[in-house]
Amino acid sequence: MSRPSLPVNEAIEMRRSTKDFNDTPIDPEVLDEILRLTVAAPSSWNLQPWRIVVIDQAEDREKLHAACFNQRQVLEAPVTLVFAVDHQSWKADMEQVIEQAREREAWPDSYCEIARQAIPGGQTALEKAGLLREYAIKDAMIAATHSVLAATGMGLKTTFMNGWMEPAVKEVIGAGDREEISIAVLVTLGHADEVLPNPGRLPADKTVYRHRLA
Repeated sequence: MSRPSLPVNEAIEMRRSTKDFNDTPIDPEVLDEILRLTVAAPSSWNLQPWRIVVIDQAEDREKLHAACFNQRQVLEAPVTLVFAVDHQSWKADMEQVIEQAREREAWPDSYCEIARQAIPGGQTALEKAGLLREYAIKDAMIAATHSVLAATGMGLKTTFMNGWMEPAVKEVIGAGDREEISIAVLVTLGHADEVLPNPGRLPADKTVYRHRLA
């Protein structure tokens, strides 16, 4: 599998949200590479709470289309990635994450022991504060951004989607009765014949500050 054809800076500049997808399928190897780069994203303590569901079958796309207020891109794009999170997954995954980091010499033994103490303490504190779901969703959004930039670099078009009914989306991915699962964002992937121009951005002095907000 070849690497993305665009450098990251060009992929950022070229990315446009697209709703008008054509019916050209995505090469399975390209999709696999996008997913590989997606899960390379960073996450808090490397816990990787995202659970990414690939929706590419006609029946599931129709159900997801209804769950997304009938937005046409879900039907037109050949693939939609549902970025769900399991905000309790750290309990099962923590030891594997720590041991893998130790084996790869990314985390020394002393840091692994710190992680074994800090992760449960931190996650429990977040849960008590009602923030555990929020933190997992932040991690998933980082992964989704990786996905969009990887897809752009490989010549595909994408759309971040935040217009959907969470219970209905959970039903589509088989998690309707799982309280530990939440939906972070959806990303449609595909080819497009035409892409709208860059709509521009506010002047940087309205959105970027040094030291403090004005």
